[in-house]
Amino acid sequence: MKKKIYYIRLLVALLVMVLAIGAFYARFYPVKIFDIQLTALWQRVMVDFSLFAVLLTAVLLLITFLGGRLYCSTLCPLGIFQELLMLIFRRKNSYQPNCYYKYFLAALLWGTLLGGTVVLLRLIDPYTIFGSALSLTLFGLVFVLILSVLVWFKGRWFCTHLCPVGVVLGLVSKVSLSRIYIKIDNCVSCGACASKCPSGSIDFKHKTVDNETCVKCLKCLGTCPKSALTYGIKPTEKVAFNPSRRKFIVGAAAVAVLAAAVKGGAVLAQNTVAKIKKVILPAGAGNAEDFANRCLNCNLCVQNCPMKIIKKADKNFGTVHIDYENSFCDYDCHKCSEVCPSGAIKKITLAQKQKTQIGLAKIDENICIKCGLCVMKCPRGAIRKPDGAYPLVDADVCIGCGACKIGCPVKAIAIEPKEVQKVLA
Repeated sequence: MKKKIYYIRLLVALLVMVLAIGAFYARFYPVKIFDIQLTALWQRVMVDFSLFAVLLTAVLLLITFLGGRLYCSTLCPLGIFQELLMLIFRRKNSYQPNCYYKYFLAALLWGTLLGGTVVLLRLIDPYTIFGSALSLTLFGLVFVLILSVLVWFKGRWFCTHLCPVGVVLGLVSKVSLSRIYIKIDNCVSCGACASKCPSGSIDFKHKTVDNETCVKCLKCLGTCPKSALTYGIKPTEKVAFNPSRRKFIVGAAAVAVLAAAVKGGAVLAQNTVAKIKKVILPAGAGNAEDFANRCLNCNLCVQNCPMKIIKKADKNFGTVHIDYENSFCDYDCHKCSEVCPSGAIKKITLAQKQKTQIGLAKIDENICIKCGLCVMKCPRGAIRKPDGAYPLVDADVCIGCGACKIGCPVKAIAIEPKEVQKVLA
């Protein structure tokens, strides 16, 4: 029965992985698997306090409180990827003591997010790394290569010692109702369970399980020849109150780092804004300043854009952005708004997108041949052409979709970005 529970959990994880990969290749996205990624959810909560995001975050934290870090083994694509690697490598594992530095790292990353920017967090966020790798960015591919080497030597060490999401879930899991524990009277200290634990959470010599680092893969349950491993509510034990001075100091120091990081995040957000250059952004992004500090660079919008105008971050702009060099924004499409899980691109309706001004067409009369093709290409009727005159762009109607630019045979039209997007009448 215990092995069946593990296989059921593994089957769910594989389904999530299929949906996640499909989402990056414009398949299966009606099942919005990335709307349950915690970093993106917490970002949405801070961006617009979305009720859906708040409720979903509460549900995931409740699941963690009830059953431990099931999210890490079942819903996190990067975690599932590491588990698949371990199935391939088939390596034995050993106990890995918990560490304290991860709390300071997490405090720094979450603090800067609270301060107003994801610039640091997206460098180590599991969802961003997964998306970067699937979209074949150099950063993502290099990180996954390093991660694979780490899995070979240390198992899921990233999940237990580096991942900022894992730190938060670990603290909740530490006090979860259902835990994995060892029935001391049954245990013969053979070490079979510890050798299979991907997170190094089982200390078979002392017959203990660290449920803070345990990712609840449930693999250990079926390995014990004496059925000493159990997953459930642990019987209450009388333990003398023994507060740890070290834990108190670490906790207080981590809170201090968090507070300092919030202030530092505000400064970092301003510095990020100072370095950005004018670019055209998807409808719903608001403005370049906010977007540069909110976009996780998961590249989900890049992969799902049917017109292929949304480009990955480059040296000119640190996040995804629009490039009209070879195509334009389809007037009847708002896919990027639908797929963005973090709120960097707000979820707007197609009608709202069709009235959101992201740029403004400018016609160079020194190049224009007065052919009038731009008038026919504009989906909003924002361009008119008096007889014998140059075309005129109505700034109160044009949304900067780029259709006229791509339709112009002599490249006389440029689209200038709007510093602040606005919804036209």
